[in-house]
Amino acid sequence: MPDSTLDLLAPKARQRPVRPRHAASLIVLRHAPGGLEILMGTRGAKARFMPNRLVFPGGAVDRADYRAKAATPLPPHTADHLQRGAPPRLAHALAIAAARELEEETGFTLGHPPHLDGLHYLCRAITPPNSPIRFSARFLVVDAERLSGTLGGSGELENLRFYGLEEALGMDLISITREILDELQDWLALGEPERASRPHVRIRRTAKWHLE
Repeated sequence: MPDSTLDLLAPKARQRPVRPRHAASLIVLRHAPGGLEILMGTRGAKARFMPNRLVFPGGAVDRADYRAKAATPLPPHTADHLQRGAPPRLAHALAIAAARELEEETGFTLGHPPHLDGLHYLCRAITPPNSPIRFSARFLVVDAERLSGTLGGSGELENLRFYGLEEALGMDLISITREILDELQDWLALGEPERASRPHVRIRRTAKWHLE
């Protein structure tokens, strides 16, 4: 039997999953007369990860994020949640990355150095193991009143604006984004003390993503 035929019959070697990069996204909330609004934008058609999808501002942690200074520290409950899956230096870098990516992609800033005391932890989402590009992304929440600057950014996110919560939920969202908005609604239903003391979000699968 030719070698090429044997190759076809042989079981394929299982490829190791790509190691996910640490990343952070910031969910910016604005309280408008018509209800709650969320800052989101669409990744361009040429984006390597989730092209043409409506997403929150965010991106991967850079080396410089570990060394960057903050004007104010994270709230204790936010730091506690981040440090359950990350050492303190990485927890700091994740918060810095969220602030940096927000400014780069939207033009809004938390200051220089950034003020981290208004950031709240929501959840973490890990890209499916079979994806060629993977992230372990933490999602943080901040009120728009904490921000300064003018909406604009680098142009990486198209259709960048504040979307009403119901409007966003009515759009063609990727499953994990819809799940995160569901988590956000649960979080918003809690009072401030409950948000600070809530247990770590359970791990579950959603369309092969892991959400915790």
